[in-house]
Amino acid sequence: VQLQASGGGLVQAGGSLRLSCAASTRWFSNRGMGWFRQAPGKEREFVAHITWSGSSTFYADSVKGRFTISVDSAKNTVYLQMNSLKPEDTAVYYCAARKASATLSAAREVTSYDFWGQGTQVTVSS
Repeated sequence: VQLQASGGGLVQAGGSLRLSCAASTRWFSNRGMGWFRQAPGKEREFVAHITWSGSSTFYADSVKGRFTISVDSAKNTVYLQMNSLKPEDTAVYYCAARKASATLSAAREVTSYDFWGQGTQVTVSS
């Protein structure tokens, strides 16, 4: 069971990137999926969450209105569209599958996730 994140890169401030997270199996289909990020010297922080049905999404305040999380259940893939990127968005971005036992209310917490992708670097230049 694997999560494969991709799509990172170097972009100028104001630019856009789309990250993808492909699940190797539909085993995650009853779980929520999250995106987190970790900048050098900082703790991993929540970015966005979505249920596989796509019926529930929420975001960190710092990305709300700029980032959009979506899901293609037929492809077992979760996306993170990032627009109006800022230098402070620079980080390694990780996708993760929420624990079956974790509540939706706890989906902003790192400890609510038990499967993580390998991370993809996003660098935003000023």
